[in-house]
Parts: sequence; C-alpha cells; structure tokens
Amino acid sequence: MKLHHHSLGRCVAAALCCVSAAALADGAAPTTLDQIVVTATRTAQTEDATLAPVTVITRADIERLQPASLQDLLGDTPGMAISNQGGPGKVSAMFLRGTNANQVLVLVDGIRVGSATAGTTPIQQIPVDQIERIEIVRGPFSSLYGADAIGGVIQIFLRHAPGTFTPNASAGIGSYDHWKASAGFSAAGQRGWLSLQAAHEQTKGINACRSGAAELFVACFADQPDRDGFHNRSLTLNGAYTFSDRWSADGMALRTQGLNKYDGSFSDSDRYSTQVLGGQLHYQPGEAVRLSLRAGTSTDFDADDLGSVNVDHFNTRHTLGSFQADIAAAGGLLTAGLDWQRDHVASDTPFAVNTRTDRGLFAQYQHSFGAQSLQANVRRDDNSQFGGKTTGSVLWGWDFARDLRVTASWGTAFHAPTFNDLYYPGFSNPDLRPESSRNFDVGLRGTPAWGHWSLDVYRNEIRDMLALNSAFVPENIDRARITGLEGVIGGKLAGWDLRATATLLNAVDDARGGAWEGRRLPRRPRQSARFDADRDFGRFSVGASVYLNAPAWDDITNRNRLGGYALANLRAGWNFSRDWKLQLALNNVFDKDYETAYYYNQPGRNFMLTLSWKR
Repeated sequence: MKLHHHSLGRCVAAALCCVSAAALADGAAPTTLDQIVVTATRTAQTEDATLAPVTVITRADIERLQPASLQDLLGDTPGMAISNQGGPGKVSAMFLRGTNANQVLVLVDGIRVGSATAGTTPIQQIPVDQIERIEIVRGPFSSLYGADAIGGVIQIFLRHAPGTFTPNASAGIGSYDHWKASAGFSAAGQRGWLSLQAAHEQTKGINACRSGAAELFVACFADQPDRDGFHNRSLTLNGAYTFSDRWSADGMALRTQGLNKYDGSFSDSDRYSTQVLGGQLHYQPGEAVRLSLRAGTSTDFDADDLGSVNVDHFNTRHTLGSFQADIAAAGGLLTAGLDWQRDHVASDTPFAVNTRTDRGLFAQYQHSFGAQSLQANVRRDDNSQFGGKTTGSVLWGWDFARDLRVTASWGTAFHAPTFNDLYYPGFSNPDLRPESSRNFDVGLRGTPAWGHWSLDVYRNEIRDMLALNSAFVPENIDRARITGLEGVIGGKLAGWDLRATATLLNAVDDARGGAWEGRRLPRRPRQSARFDADRDFGRFSVGASVYLNAPAWDDITNRNRLGGYALANLRAGWNFSRDWKLQLALNNVFDKDYETAYYYNQPGRNFMLTLSWKR
C-alpha cells in the first residue's frame, strides 16, 4: 500500500484532532502523569515534572499492546523509526529523532549495553517478557551520560512485581511455528525484594531476504529462498535490600543467548549472547544528601557461521563504575559525580588496539522558582582514544497557565568512534574525531481534565559525521541537519483509552559541497503516525493499533526507495478467572507487503495466542 506525503499528513492531523475532540466531548477524568522517572536527570522525579520529552512504557502497557518484540514496542515512541532485516530475531536498528542507530544510548538498569565494535545495541535479542518498564528520553544527553546520547537515551528496567510472593507464567503459540514460554516470581519482605524470570522463544521465521538480491548486489547479496528462524533463551535476577534508614543496595543480572539464521553468502547464521551484571550501594546520611556507588559490566558476543563453519567472532565488554552525590543546595538539587568505563574487544579479527578507557566528570543543577523550572548540565569526558570532550545542556520550563507548560532547551552531545571505525584492519582510521551535535528544542504540553497532549519542535545539527571515502575508509567529512515536529495526545472516550502520536521529520545530509548534500538520510520516513484504541468490557478487553509511514530511502544516494505503508493490528483478552488470562494478537491484519530495509521481507498476516497466569 503506497502513501503520498499529503495524504499521510492529513491522516496524521486527523488522528491527533480526533483524539482531542473526542476527549473534550467526553469530559473524562484526567490522565495523570505522576509516574516516577530517573533517566532524564539521573534523579527521581515525576513524569510531568521533567523538562525533556519523555515516553514511559509500563508493564501494563506491554501486556495491553502484546508487542511481538522489543523493536515493535519501541516503535510506539514519537520520533522513532525502526528498521529490521527480515523478521523476528533479525538485526534491527533504531533511528530516534533522525539520528543514526549508533547515536542512541541504551541502558539496562543503569548499565550501558551494546557492541563496542559495531556501536549499536542488539535490541532484537532482549525479550519483552523480561521488561518491567522503559523510559525513553528524546534529545541530547551526553552532558549526563557521555558518548552516544545524541538522539536520546533508552533505559530498560528488568521485570519485578510488588507483593509478598507473586508468581507468574505464560505460554504462547503463533504463526510461522512460533512459540514462547516464560515463568518467574517476585517475593518481598519488610526490607527487600527479589525477582527471578526465565523465558524461551523460537520460530521458524520467514524468508529474510527477497529473491534477486544477489543479482542486484543489495541487502544480503544472496538468493536463499528458505525460512530463517531464531531461538532465544533469557534469564534475569534482580533485587534490593534496605539495611537501615541510611544504607540500601540493589543488584541485577540479565543473560540472553540464542541462534539467529539469515540469508548471506559470507555467513548465514550467528550465535549470540548478551550479559549484563550490575549493582548499586546507596548511603543517605541526612535528608539533604544522598550518595550512590554503582559497578557493573555488560558483554556482547557474536559468532558468525556459514553452514557449520565459523567465519568470525567478536566479544566486547563494557566494565563500568560510577559515583554520584545528590545534594540539596540553594533551594534546588545539585548532582555531581564521576563515571568510569573500560571497553575491551576479544576477536579473531586482529585489532591494533583492543582496549580503551573513558573518565567522565559531570554536574547538574535543578531548581524551581515559582512557575518556572531550570535544569543545567555539564560534563567533561577524557577518552584514551580520542582525548577530551566537553558537553552541556540547559533546559527551562514555565507553567504559564493552569495545566499548560512551555519548555525550551539547548544541548550538545557526541558519538565516539567505534573499534571498527578506528582499528578494523584495512578499513579504519585511528585519527577519527568524535561526531558532535548541537540541538535546540521548544515544546508545549498540557494536562487538561480529559487527558494529556504535547508538541515539540527541534533542530539538530551534527558535525564531523563519519563517512566512507573512495577507499572505503571512514573520515570526519560529513554533516547532517535534522528538523522535526512531534505530537502526542491521549485521553478517554466512552470508556475507550485513545492515544495518537505523529512525527514530521526532515533529516538531510548537510556536507557543504559534498557528493550527497541535500540528500535525505536513510531509513527515516518524513512522516509517521500511530493510533491506539483500547477498552475493557468487564473480563474482556479489545484494542487496535494503526501505523502510518511515508516513503523513505534505504541509502544516502537516495536510489533505493522504501515505499510508504499502513499497518493495522488487532488484539483481545479474556480474564476467564482471577489468575488466568487468554490473549490474542493479530498483526498486519490486511497482509500488506512492506519493507523497513531494502530487499528484506517483513511478516505478513500473523497471530499469537497467549495463555498467562499471575497471582
């Protein structure tokens, strides 16, 4: 199904207006935004108090939406585009606010995750069954977190539940010989809690790459008309304990591993694992001071095979430590600390350098005075590979009327070159500088009686972007200019929960006099929207989601076109007893053919039937 720009724009506007008008007519009770978030400031605050655009996805949202994967769940975020190379388990990339996939920082319970060689996070390997909550902060946040937070920060919190003892289990079966199962429990006492979750998922999948890729020398560069399946096993353990009024600690562990098959002439499967370990110690000597010490490690392992023959392997590790002090000062909150990170690569590919160290000093001040709020951040990173980098940001908000707030922000951020960029044999450049960005954002948000809404307009200029020269060696020769408008609105109508998001994006190459000046950046649709509607009828629930995406290009030359598309998903649930629930998700209802990466197939009409039990 092809969509024209103007028709999609009208659909975007109509979706937002319908939710607004319906909610106003209904006069429903307010939708509160009082959830506690920590990612926007590294301190706890309510969602409505944040000065940055934030999206929070809760466990209740996950169970209601029944997403097929983490990438499908993240696709609900304003300004987010997801590319996928052939269906479940295949390589997926996030383009948040028009930035590259390696310009978005991903954390799991505060621990940085992802590959130090590729520079991206394998989100397709993290099962949604292991997730309690996700916080997505949009905008530049290197001034709090260091490298790679140009487009934003995504923090995933592992699953747990309150209560003295809360067991859970689920099993599902679906299209393409897809089945999954999970089980776990949470237990809590007066001083602490513990949670354990295990999950398994597998599918025979679809044919990942379209026939003809070998002849055109695109995508997988091979013609292998077969089904490309995957399986994934995961285990999480997390908990917390309060020793006294002053001392407390928490810890977590995640391991996910599996096998993914795909089409290719150099390799056609990979064995992978992701492991995250971390813990924090908190000390609060008084109401005005809180000290935190964090340590952790994350590893990303990937071994590529061709048939039964190993082709290569990459094992990267992030080892991290941080100290943070939160101090009430001058009527506000001062946060300061030190982050330390060591990256290591072990591979059969000989890298000239296989370790690097980064030290980051940061400070933040938050203050509210009357109807106005201010947040100022500054950070200095010292990296053993490329030297020092200073970033900063200022965010301001003004509650100028009841239930109305205007915000404005300015910030800088950077992306560090990866080990592949710097040291991959024959195709690297050890003299690369970090990519740098400068971002402006103005927003308006409201929390009227019928729900909530927000509008944000932003401009991001990225300098010293990496691009391949004629010898296929990366150099700091590119620039990008990204402007965008995001809208979110939600409310209730006659018992229906309604939500709509829309994004207008212009992301172009801005290298003055360069070969691709003015060309649109790959895999970023200029217009996208989503509409969700859900309602409970006693023990029954029903819902639907509609996705709209305008055409995009798959390459910087703007030759390989990705057509626009519209998708519809349906879902239903039945609580047939207090502890048991049966759910059905029907995705791509109209069986549309579409691509989010050139010449890579996406699933047609498919279903998942899930039986879950929770006490």
